[in-house]
Amino acid sequence: MTANRVVIGSRGSELALWQANWVQRELQKRFPALEIPVEIIKTKGDKILDSPLSKIGDKGLFTREIEAALLAKEIDLAVHSLKDLPTQLPDGLTIGAICEREDVRDVFIPHPNNSVKKLFDQPKGAKIATGSLRRKCQLLRLRPDLEIIDIRGNLSTRMKKLEESDWAGMMLARAGVVRLGWQGRIGESIDAKTILPAVGQGALGIEIRIGDERIAELIKTLHHYFTAQAALAERALLRKLEGGCQVPIGTFGRIEEENGVKVLKLDAMVGSLDGKNVVRGKTHGTPSTAEWIGEQLAETLLKGGADRILESIRAITPKEYVEA
Repeated sequence: MTANRVVIGSRGSELALWQANWVQRELQKRFPALEIPVEIIKTKGDKILDSPLSKIGDKGLFTREIEAALLAKEIDLAVHSLKDLPTQLPDGLTIGAICEREDVRDVFIPHPNNSVKKLFDQPKGAKIATGSLRRKCQLLRLRPDLEIIDIRGNLSTRMKKLEESDWAGMMLARAGVVRLGWQGRIGESIDAKTILPAVGQGALGIEIRIGDERIAELIKTLHHYFTAQAALAERALLRKLEGGCQVPIGTFGRIEEENGVKVLKLDAMVGSLDGKNVVRGKTHGTPSTAEWIGEQLAETLLKGGADRILESIRAITPKEYVEA
């Protein structure tokens, strides 16, 4: 790699390229002399489209091939949806920057012919599509009468599947919908405390090689401290629970101001696959102690029964998962 060239590695989906191109533009603004190409790398998760993610059982489903290219110095940095990045990275790699977070909420996208736009106003037995066990668990907890349909594919594919279906609608992360300009299809944005988001949802993580000071200096200009601290708390919680993102684990970290002081607040839940057994908790502390806050809340959840829920899930499903 030359001094005036930085190669970004990315998946080839429309959303992944939006994210990579956003990083490319932001770096170009700050360092106009740089040449910053984007190299598309196909991951296992892009190739296996006919199975639910919860049955594939692979924690690096959307990252492993990109990380291999990074370690081989074929690319200089990788742009990921932070929720796709496992909490344990390969030796030699680190998260060099976490960019400012988009809206963390999930959204309900109603079928174009469905006049009922709000999720919880849907009639009894309505079919709701999602690729996430986290969403499925929390939905069934609140509306056990709903029929949950598993869905895979990129955003455009999912929109097409919805249009051709008899579903009432589907759930997605708001961040991706907004980034691709589909916000006009949103029927409702769900309060983040009602349905807790995925770990890192809405944030971009930039992965680099440990010791690559040139790239570290460049991307630190994109780092957003408060987003990073909230996300670090969420990732520490997940790591302590030893659960992948496709186990029904939801968490919502954010920085709020109280009496002129910044406070990191963290909510989290662990639930059974059918939503009948859910353990929730919350805590708060100073942003600088983010990882400790996440670990402590994880301990509280485990003592409250999350350990038994996780053990029962691991007994019937693969050990590693990725959030859809």
